[in-house]
Amino acid sequence: MAQISRLDRSPVAMWWWTVDRWFLAAFLSLMGLGIVLSFAASPAVAERIGLDPFHFATRQIVFTLLGAGAMLAVSFLDARQIRRLALVIMAVMLVLMVVVLYVGVEVKGARRWLSLMGMSIQPSEFLKPAFVIICAWLFAEHRQKPDIPCNLFAMILLGLVLALLVAQPDFGQTMLVTGTWGIMFFMAGLSWIWISALGAVGIAGILAAYSAFPHVAARIDKFLTGEGDTFQVDMGREALINGGWLGLGPGEGTVKRLIPDSHADFVFSVAGEEYGLIMCFFIMTIFAFIVLRGLDKALKERDDFTRFAVGGLVTIFGLQSVINMCVNLQLMPAKGMTLPFISYGGSSQIAVAISMGMVLALTRRKPQKRNPVGLVAGYAPRTLPAE
Repeated sequence: MAQISRLDRSPVAMWWWTVDRWFLAAFLSLMGLGIVLSFAASPAVAERIGLDPFHFATRQIVFTLLGAGAMLAVSFLDARQIRRLALVIMAVMLVLMVVVLYVGVEVKGARRWLSLMGMSIQPSEFLKPAFVIICAWLFAEHRQKPDIPCNLFAMILLGLVLALLVAQPDFGQTMLVTGTWGIMFFMAGLSWIWISALGAVGIAGILAAYSAFPHVAARIDKFLTGEGDTFQVDMGREALINGGWLGLGPGEGTVKRLIPDSHADFVFSVAGEEYGLIMCFFIMTIFAFIVLRGLDKALKERDDFTRFAVGGLVTIFGLQSVINMCVNLQLMPAKGMTLPFISYGGSSQIAVAISMGMVLALTRRKPQKRNPVGLVAGYAPRTLPAE
C-alpha cells in the first residue's frame, strides 16, 4: 500500500492526517466483531425458520460493508455539511415515521418498519443521529443568541419525536432519545430547576406508560417478579454462565440454539458462551473507550455545536450499548434494542455507521490559522526592551 505524504493536499490525504485514527480503529473493530459473532449466532436461527444457515451472516457482511462506506463518506464532511445532512435526514424520517403508523409492518404489536423494495427500513434508527445534530445546533445557537428561543424549539422537536415513537410504540427508543436529549441539555447549561422538572416528567412518563400499555407493564412485572414468559432473557443469562471465563469455543455453544433472537438482541450472550467473559469484557472496553474518548474530545472543543454534537452522538451510542448488555445480563427489562455495530440489522448497522461518521467528521483536527508572517494565530512574539 502506497504511503500518503504529509505534503499531499488531496482530500484523501487531508482526511487521513486529520481523522482520529483511534476512533476509526475502534469502529472497524466492532464491525469486524459483528461479522465474527454473526457466524456464531445466526446459523441456528436461520435453520429454525427454514433459511440457508449463513443467510443472516451473509447479509450482515453486506450491511457492514455498506455501513463502513457510509461512515467513511460522512467523515469527509465539515460541520456545516453535517448540519445540512442531518436536516435532510430529519425531514425525510419524520415523514416516514408518520407513514409507518399506517402502512408499516406490524411485528409483536408494534409498527416500526417499512417494507421498501424487499428491504425493511426502521426510520427511527436514522432519526436518532439527525435529532442529536439538530438539537446540538439549536442549543449552540441559543448560547450565541439568547434572544432566539432555540431551547424551546429543541423541546418542541423532542416532543414531536417522542410522540411518534410512543405511537409505534417503541419505549426503548423513547427512553434512549429522552436520556440523550437531557444530557445534551445539561451540557448546554441546564439549571438544576430544569433538571428536577425534567426528572419528574420522566418518572411520570414511565408511570403513565406502565398504566396505559399492558406490554410495558408485563415486561416490568416479569423483570421484577421473574414470573411469566422470561424464556429468552433466562437463556441469555444461561449462555453467559455456560461460557465461563474462556468460553466453549467457536461453534460449540449449545444454549445459543435455544435463544430466538440470538443473532440480534442477544448476540452479547452468544459472545459470552462461545468466547467467554473475557470477550464480553473486551467488547465493553471498546464501547467504554469510544464514549470516554468522545466525551473528552467534546470537553476540549471550543465550538459549542461540535461539543454538543459529539457529546450527544457518543452518549446515545453508549446508552444503547449499555441497555443491550444490561438486558443480556438481566439487569434491565427486555427492550428489543440492538448492540451497535454487532447485532444483526440493516437499519441499525447503517444508521450507527452514519452517526459515527459524523463523530469522525466533527473530531477531525482543524488546521491552525496563520497570519501573513507565518505565526500561529493568537501567538504574540516577545518584544525586546527599549534601550
